[in-house]
Amino acid sequence: MEENNIQNPEGIPAKLAELEEDEFHHVNNPAAGIKPIVKKYLSRPVSAEQKNNKFYFSDGDAKVEVTVVTDEIIRVRLAPHGVFLDEFSYAVPKLEKKVSVFGLNELEEEYIVYTNIINCHIRKADFFVSFSDNQNFITSSDAVPMHWEENVKFGGYYVYCTKTCHSDESFFGMGDKATELNLRGKRLKNWNTDAYSFAWNQDPLYRSIPFYISLNEGVAHGIFFDNTFKAEFDFGAEDPTKTSFWAEGGELQYYYIHGPHMMDVVKRYHLLTGTHPMPPMWALGYHQCRWSYYPESKVRMVTKTFREKKIPCDGIYLDIDYMDGYRCFTWNRKYFPDPKKMIKELSEQGFKTVVIIDPGIRVDDNYSVFKEGKENRYFCRRCDDYFMEGHVWPGRCQFPDFTNPEVREWWGNLFDELVQLGVAGVWNDMNEPAVFGTGTFPDDVRHQYDGQRGSHRKAHNVYGMQMVRATYEGLRKIMKNKRPFTITRAGYAGVQRFSSVWTGDNVASWEHLILGNIMCQRLSISGVSFCGTDIGGFSGEPDGELFTRWIQLGTFSPFMRAHSAGDTKEREPWSFGEPYTSINRKFIELRYRLLPYLYSAFWEHHRYGFPIVRPVVMHEQFEPTNHFRQDEFTYGDKILVCPVLAAGQKNRKVYLPKGKWYNFWTHELVEGGKELMVAAPLETMPIFVKAGSVIPEYPVMQYVGEKEIEEVKMNVYYSDFEANSFIFEDYGETFAYEQDIYLEKKFVVRGKENKLTIQQSMEGLYTPRYENYHMNIIGLPFKPTRIIVDDHEVKDFMIASDKTVQLKLRKNFTQLVIN
Repeated sequence: MEENNIQNPEGIPAKLAELEEDEFHHVNNPAAGIKPIVKKYLSRPVSAEQKNNKFYFSDGDAKVEVTVVTDEIIRVRLAPHGVFLDEFSYAVPKLEKKVSVFGLNELEEEYIVYTNIINCHIRKADFFVSFSDNQNFITSSDAVPMHWEENVKFGGYYVYCTKTCHSDESFFGMGDKATELNLRGKRLKNWNTDAYSFAWNQDPLYRSIPFYISLNEGVAHGIFFDNTFKAEFDFGAEDPTKTSFWAEGGELQYYYIHGPHMMDVVKRYHLLTGTHPMPPMWALGYHQCRWSYYPESKVRMVTKTFREKKIPCDGIYLDIDYMDGYRCFTWNRKYFPDPKKMIKELSEQGFKTVVIIDPGIRVDDNYSVFKEGKENRYFCRRCDDYFMEGHVWPGRCQFPDFTNPEVREWWGNLFDELVQLGVAGVWNDMNEPAVFGTGTFPDDVRHQYDGQRGSHRKAHNVYGMQMVRATYEGLRKIMKNKRPFTITRAGYAGVQRFSSVWTGDNVASWEHLILGNIMCQRLSISGVSFCGTDIGGFSGEPDGELFTRWIQLGTFSPFMRAHSAGDTKEREPWSFGEPYTSINRKFIELRYRLLPYLYSAFWEHHRYGFPIVRPVVMHEQFEPTNHFRQDEFTYGDKILVCPVLAAGQKNRKVYLPKGKWYNFWTHELVEGGKELMVAAPLETMPIFVKAGSVIPEYPVMQYVGEKEIEEVKMNVYYSDFEANSFIFEDYGETFAYEQDIYLEKKFVVRGKENKLTIQQSMEGLYTPRYENYHMNIIGLPFKPTRIIVDDHEVKDFMIASDKTVQLKLRKNFTQLVIN
């Protein structure tokens, strides 16, 4: 590394220096009369001024803007020649100041922008920017000044920021990266890419989420680099003492997000970029998909078999073959002669129909969608004003410019006929955007970009997000008070406001089962909680064991869908025969039993910004070994899931975070803070429940809403310390929750000596139809002699042999005391 430091006195990683040299070789040629490219760095700041919550520092030419957003969030922007771009972000729709105490102090050696919680330091000697907490612990600091290079080819600048990387610092986040959970030592690229059958460490993939969490000395902070151009991140890969991020255009604009806990960082990132809206509850059920189920008789055969075999399922998908010549918003009447009748009859059987829609619109003047788009100039154009054309499934296609709000409104209205036919959800695919042969659009394609105008270099990473935004907003308007369900393959930070995601075209292998587990954890803490994998793998052939283990993992993925390519064997839960069919049924039924818990975890995400799936490190970030645990996670904060990820495995090592945990299957109470070996035969998977939890449970249904719920089972896990649980209920399909028509229940469980107290409080205006709870008290360490509910003694209760106490009581009780 000494040689690199000599050659790069500025501290730029050697590989980055080589990249710059290669990129600009064709323009950095004085002999050809072209001006050489020069790296420019911030020099000493010579002025400072304040305008409300914004602070400006200048070295005489370049300017840095420091904006105080909240007590814990500060944004930094660089203008190389003192002129900032207009404030605009697809990721942060509205930057609201939510801080009252802030200011600027000037000291002999530095300027300090402060809040009650954090400080932003601007060093006078060299314009280094750093951040500290109110205990003066430096959490983030520049390793070299921010710098830039002129982009002679396109205009604008290449922008760079390099931070100090500490010896034991760990990094997490960045969306769907096909690598280890801890990103230390990795170099990653953000450029949405159609990555069919991607491999371990292949990069980039489908989504660009330029947000990471740093964890150093037990203190977490986040960096959100809100730049939509092709960007790269180096987490100590080239130089273990430096962390860098840079982009091939746009502004150097990043948010420092303080912790000190990882959960704090993620919640505050959600404050900027938003959370998922509440999905319709059926969207949390099991979904079945294939490329493709056709003709109609095949769809009916698959759905009929689900009901005959009593395997719950809510969603059935139609891939591109349902269309007429792959033309979006059309039907192949040979395969589907009466789609309205089919969808209605599927709905009567409890199946919601989800259809795929791609961005490529076939060039065909007899095709109304193309004709409208052409007449209104809604399609993307190149720099010479010719329409951008490329080949995808329909053949020769043009592509809507979804960064144009007029185009988004037009696109959203196109879903009206599908909704009138009964379609319940829309799946946006191929929207990286993917183009056969060329991979994606040429750089010179122009985009309206909501009035900010730009080339495809700027719009590429947001194209898919704006497509699914148009889809979601159109469906919401057409469906009125019903919640839309959307799924997208491509996206950018903030895509969670409009859609769920899946990890793309994976492979039927044990390695991809491991990858899917990691990628969903990473997506969840990167803002995109409503995520899942193609269960069983999209390409390749799983055996029964792999598929069943994948179903078990999928049971605890927020989005649960099996999907496979058309050149593979069929892949339904019964496809591998016994014992696999029965085990798959058992776990899908478990999914439906736990729906009220999963739905409540979703509410905690939507309202409070909690990720749904949480890596172990998020629970115990002070334990260094946890920085590298990636094979288990919690769903919400109550259920620890330990999937089996290897062929033939009959037991597996499990780490339980500190505290007390119950084996979900046996109710055995285990002390946490240690590893233990747990039996894991094929018919089961290690699952543990945190002591003190209240886990609601529905009766098994074949689909959401099949049965009227007459009572809810409340599984209460005894604890000798106070513990809280939240349960959320509402109509499950409308937006009434936005008008407070919901019910949020808080349960407080307190165990002490020979006494257990359970208290319930409620918030909201919703009234469930059922009247009773079936209370199931698990792990009670004493034999109860008296049960008091709201000052009235209950005589009718049952004590099971495994120390479980069961009783029924009214749902609106306030306090239950067992002694």
